[in-house]
Amino acid sequence: MAGLQSGAFRSGEVDSPYAWLRLVLTVILGTVACVGNWSVVVALPAIQVEFDTLRGGASLPYTCAMLGFSFGGVVMGRLADRFTIVMPVLIGALMLCAGFVAAAYTASIWQFALVYAFIGVGSAAGFAPLISDLSHWFRKRRALAVAFAASGSYLAGTVWPLVIEHFQTTQGWRPTHVGIGLFAPLVMVPIAFALRRRPATTEIAAAEAATEAARQELGLKPNVLQAVLVVAGFACCMAMSMPQVHIVAYCGDLGYGVAVGTQILSLMLGLGVVSRLASGVVADRIGAGPMLILGSSMQAAALLLYLFFNSRSSLYVISGLFGLFQGGIVPMYAVIIRQFLPPREAGTRIGLVLMATVLGMACGGLLSGMIYDASGSYRLAFLHGFLWNGVNLALVSWLILWPKLRRRRDMVLAG
Repeated sequence: MAGLQSGAFRSGEVDSPYAWLRLVLTVILGTVACVGNWSVVVALPAIQVEFDTLRGGASLPYTCAMLGFSFGGVVMGRLADRFTIVMPVLIGALMLCAGFVAAAYTASIWQFALVYAFIGVGSAAGFAPLISDLSHWFRKRRALAVAFAASGSYLAGTVWPLVIEHFQTTQGWRPTHVGIGLFAPLVMVPIAFALRRRPATTEIAAAEAATEAARQELGLKPNVLQAVLVVAGFACCMAMSMPQVHIVAYCGDLGYGVAVGTQILSLMLGLGVVSRLASGVVADRIGAGPMLILGSSMQAAALLLYLFFNSRSSLYVISGLFGLFQGGIVPMYAVIIRQFLPPREAGTRIGLVLMATVLGMACGGLLSGMIYDASGSYRLAFLHGFLWNGVNLALVSWLILWPKLRRRRDMVLAG
């Protein structure tokens, strides 16, 4: 594949200072590109008033953004596999510019939602393809590198809500959208050209052999493993979506105000970055699978806390814990893919699993809004998320236990 051929990159540069420089540029790029995931969350209360709709209707643009983001992740990942990371980033920058400017001129909730689907595709350039690209430049610290690459979306959730809330309050949501549309390509285009360097064919060939050996030991066919990871990713993000998508509106309903909800969201996602980096360090020691089980278990515990406490101080504490507990889950899917599945297909395969996680966020965000409209509170929505978390925990636990069960079965049959 063109994107994995090279002459410029030497094998000695894996885990090198250049690789770490590339990591820094990747994080900056992801932070800017993923603005589309969070701008609509901050704008949700204003959009509900502007277009005179219910909470479920106001959640529709977020769902459309996530649908675009999920579909775009696969497409952008495929482009990265074939043409290097430069192509998807340039396309994403153009789409974000056009999408945010167009959103400022929409006249109905349906127009706004459709434009956000377009924005979501553009934002996808800052997630799955960046994770896939960076994974080729690290071996010993791959989990940590992938966690860094995945942190761009959370850094976007930490920085952008505060910026957007400020300008939305002082200038209005429409001028704020225009400003975002003009800013994004100014950062993304130069970084895209700075990432033109390609990994060597020899490195990819060695990685192919390593993943083949690991896959044989695991005892699962590639598409079976892919399917398990897709369902697990969808389930974990159905659970994850409730606090992330609705915490701003939830705080408004409780009388604490949108500003407090925005601060809590930024705290949650900021600590999510800490969680992602810490999980990368731990996963490089104990493995991505055990780290995935640990993260899923702790996320379930945090969701239960939301059912019993809703004071302002407790929401700060619980949301902080939620960020610390769940931030490391999604990057582990990418690390598992790079450990067991062909590296030449990394962009597409990581894109497929991350598409499932984003679809989980989209569906979970919409269903939480609908549950709120039907019940008049978010209590059942939190319980709904906890049940989906149980599905995720069951799947990832089976995935880790399967090799041991398989070996035991083979020993019984051989005996």
